[in-house]
Amino acid sequence: MHYQWDFYFLWRYAPLLERGVLVTLGYTAVTIVIGLIIGLLLGLGRLTRSRLLNVPLIAFIEAFRCTPLLVQIVWFYYALPVLLGIQIPAVVAGIMTLSCYTGVFYAEIFRGGIISIEQGQWDAARALGLRRWHVMRLVILPQAIRRMIPPFVNQSITQLKNTSLVSTIAVPDLLYNGTLITADTYRPLEVYTVIAVIYFALLFPSTLLAQAYERRLAKRPK
Repeated sequence: MHYQWDFYFLWRYAPLLERGVLVTLGYTAVTIVIGLIIGLLLGLGRLTRSRLLNVPLIAFIEAFRCTPLLVQIVWFYYALPVLLGIQIPAVVAGIMTLSCYTGVFYAEIFRGGIISIEQGQWDAARALGLRRWHVMRLVILPQAIRRMIPPFVNQSITQLKNTSLVSTIAVPDLLYNGTLITADTYRPLEVYTVIAVIYFALLFPSTLLAQAYERRLAKRPK
């Protein structure tokens, strides 16, 4: 059967798609910022030698890394309210889940970047009489951040794609609004094709910028 494509009707739903894009971008920005804070705290905590601190942090990180994000979103929205005895709005549940999920990956980036700095840098800084915090802030972090930026950028781009999963708990992001349009028009091919194109338009320039930045970073003298 020959299918008759028709994208013209989508102009009527342009405001709904626009709101979906804004929600998607807003979710991405908010969860990246919160995730960076979570990642920094977890990453620095993982650098301590205390097993009392490390064991629960490792358990928290691996719990998020080793379970599907979709399962986590559903659990935070449906199961966590039962345990706490309170109602958690879908928007809040989505932000909590996405922030924690990306935060554990940021934590490993922080930790990996810091431990990648050669031991000689630590020893030289201590030889100058600097305390551990000053060694970290003045010597180690400036060098580590340069190595962290490429994986940070890649993880942040991935986070934009991950936000599409909050549509499963009725957060009005781009994909969820697309589902509403499909239910109203019975034209899923056109709707989801346009949504895919919008995601591509948002992600592809970010990918190119990340690659350009990585090349520029590689050319700088070490």
